[in-house]
Amino acid sequence: MKVAFGAVDITPRLGSHKPGWLRDIVVDTVFDPIFARVALFDDGCRPVALVQVDTLSIRWSTVDALRRRLRERHGFPGERVLVAATHNHCGGPIANCGEVPRDDAYLDSLVGKLVDLFGELLGRLAEAELGFGRTHEYGISHNRRVVMRDGHVLTHGNFRHPDALYCEGPIDPEVGVLAARGTDGKTLGAVVNFACHPTHHGGTNAITAGYPGALARALAAEGIPSVFLNGACGNLSSGNPALGVSPSLEQMGETLAADVRQVLGQMAFGGSWPLDMVETTLALPYRRFTEAEVAGTLPGAQRFIDPALYDRGMPDLLERIRARRLQPAQIQALRIGNVVYAGFPAEYFVQFGLRLKQALHPLAVQVVGHANGMVGYVPTQEAFARGGYETTFAASSRMAPECGDLMADAAIGILHPWTQETAPNPPAPASPKNK
Repeated sequence: MKVAFGAVDITPRLGSHKPGWLRDIVVDTVFDPIFARVALFDDGCRPVALVQVDTLSIRWSTVDALRRRLRERHGFPGERVLVAATHNHCGGPIANCGEVPRDDAYLDSLVGKLVDLFGELLGRLAEAELGFGRTHEYGISHNRRVVMRDGHVLTHGNFRHPDALYCEGPIDPEVGVLAARGTDGKTLGAVVNFACHPTHHGGTNAITAGYPGALARALAAEGIPSVFLNGACGNLSSGNPALGVSPSLEQMGETLAADVRQVLGQMAFGGSWPLDMVETTLALPYRRFTEAEVAGTLPGAQRFIDPALYDRGMPDLLERIRARRLQPAQIQALRIGNVVYAGFPAEYFVQFGLRLKQALHPLAVQVVGHANGMVGYVPTQEAFARGGYETTFAASSRMAPECGDLMADAAIGILHPWTQETAPNPPAPASPKNK
């Protein structure tokens, strides 16, 4: 096995338009740079690559352009590349979002930088042993949907509200770490998987990589390059409903870095690590909307930032649904030994991620959201009855209630054969948290 990790700066220029908050925000400050990061694995036969971009989302057409240019310039099989956004709300103008237009020149520059980075990494692949481990982190991610006594949900609700009753669902506390160790015993890089929205400073005029950037900086200070892949975080946030407060992005990054250090300290390396890839593309149905949903008056509807933004965007959304009728969505999974990175082009609810991890045991499934495109929020069917922001009809929530189950069923279908072919990797016990 040979591996290489690398990163390239993709910070947009000052004056760029920042997506992630629906209203048009012009960048005038850079708190910290944002990056595209790559982890490349090559067994001499079937290479695979994981790509992280510190952006709100990634368009499927951008992914397609990257894959095509990797084939043309480097002969790298582009179909074996998974590209995932961290869902950072303070990144570059990657896609149309509310009243923020995408910047095609920025997208072309991003793809070009990644193609150059791949060329560099292919030239410095190094022999490595792999290891995988996990721990659990309960302190920085919370289910942000609070059920009220009338049965409806307030997204970003908290228990200071007199009618707050309970959190609607679970979190996914797993911190998964896939690491590569060189022949000299040095850690060559780590892939970290965890589920939580990165929204710090989203409404400001600043660029920042959020807590994933703070995690990367903390690990880099110890000489460990990293790739962060966000999980099924559609209904998860750093805001604690019990307290109504959120840890800072720096606190979250250092907490996760401490988790990674702990896992690395107990990790076993070696064993067999076959590389593979499977994918399927679904044609998902759009929402069967009502007049009340279009007007935003359905009980439980929750419009953030400015309700007028939703009204102004509604004609384009309705025309899109009528013209296209179905939404293509690629589900792709990369296998590295018994570790499987399953990518979904959605803000996928955590319940689906947990279902996949259970259904596909003994594989170590690492769910990756916002991957290879974006169809918006994909809540559970039960969530639609309660309302809340994630189910409120808008460009960000346009898919039919059954789409989450359709995607999970498809993923389980294409991945189940791998459960019968588990490789003899070193064991990956859950690391207990140090008290």
